[in-house]
Amino acid sequence: MTDRRNIFQRKAIKYSTAILLAAAASAPAMSQAPPAPERNILTWPMPETVSPEGRAMAGAMASAPLPDPMPPVAVQRQVIGGMQEMMGKQLQDRHGVRVEASEIAGVPVRIIYPNGVAVLGKGPVLLNLHGGGFQLDSGSLTETIPIAALTGVPVVAVLYRLAPENPYPAALDDALAVYQALEKDRKASQIGVYGTSAGAVLSGELLARLTSLKKPMPAALGFFSGSADMSKSGDSESWAPIPTGEKTLAGAIAGYIGKTDPADPILSPIHGDLSGFPPTLLVSSTRDSLLSGTSIFGRALVEQGVDARLVVFDGLPHAFWAYMDIPEATQANLLMAKFLKGRLDRAGKAK
Repeated sequence: MTDRRNIFQRKAIKYSTAILLAAAASAPAMSQAPPAPERNILTWPMPETVSPEGRAMAGAMASAPLPDPMPPVAVQRQVIGGMQEMMGKQLQDRHGVRVEASEIAGVPVRIIYPNGVAVLGKGPVLLNLHGGGFQLDSGSLTETIPIAALTGVPVVAVLYRLAPENPYPAALDDALAVYQALEKDRKASQIGVYGTSAGAVLSGELLARLTSLKKPMPAALGFFSGSADMSKSGDSESWAPIPTGEKTLAGAIAGYIGKTDPADPILSPIHGDLSGFPPTLLVSSTRDSLLSGTSIFGRALVEQGVDARLVVFDGLPHAFWAYMDIPEATQANLLMAKFLKGRLDRAGKAK
């Protein structure tokens, strides 16, 4: 990478990690005291198990100063949107995909077509719910372009309504509308659903809503660094804090939760019936503030009989695969793509 690309990438990492969970300046803090500074694992020396590129970029992320105070949400959206466009252009050039702005069921979407695929058609499709703490779009390109290229399957990224202007269930309603529109042209078994960070949270909520509606499940769920419980914080939120402050996930996305009971079984699927969920891949990392949330959900799925597997990368921060041009990001995307494509292929053979 050129020095200029390195600068942009490091800014994207720092901003994205800081506001991926969208701890806006006005978001209320939870009652627990912040952890002692020495417990902030993001500042610890990087282990040798991480690639040299990963160590360099994670170190730059941990050491770079943040704006103080954090800018308003509108400014954050502009900054992160620009970074998505910049990084998305690099990924398009690298992977040879085509990105189309469109609308499905009245909801704006981005459709990512892999090389050789001209139209969405009626075949297999992947539905992406992007990260960004429900307040930003910090993943509709970086989370989708590599997956579309590696699977050869079109990806539809839902540009759902954002909080705090549109609290729960606005984003979920948009995700459901797009999912149901896609299902009109194909069976549920030809759809794979995945998301990172807030998108992982939303993907669990989408499947919980489908369960409540007694609708067929998609072929697969990719749950990448999220949580399925807004009513409790996990241990990793104390020792791998969000850089904007030691807030819990629920505190960071308070504008999205709004007045909904945090233990609502759709907002927090872990409080509902998970037994009908499809095969699920969960991915996190040891310096991810949502490692606990991801692993707790994985255990709950296994306990209810779901084919779920958890993969934890060593030493890297929250959602590193979407923002860091390092070998581990390539490995994570390959892992995710293999799982999603494999489940779609298996469902197709079972018809």
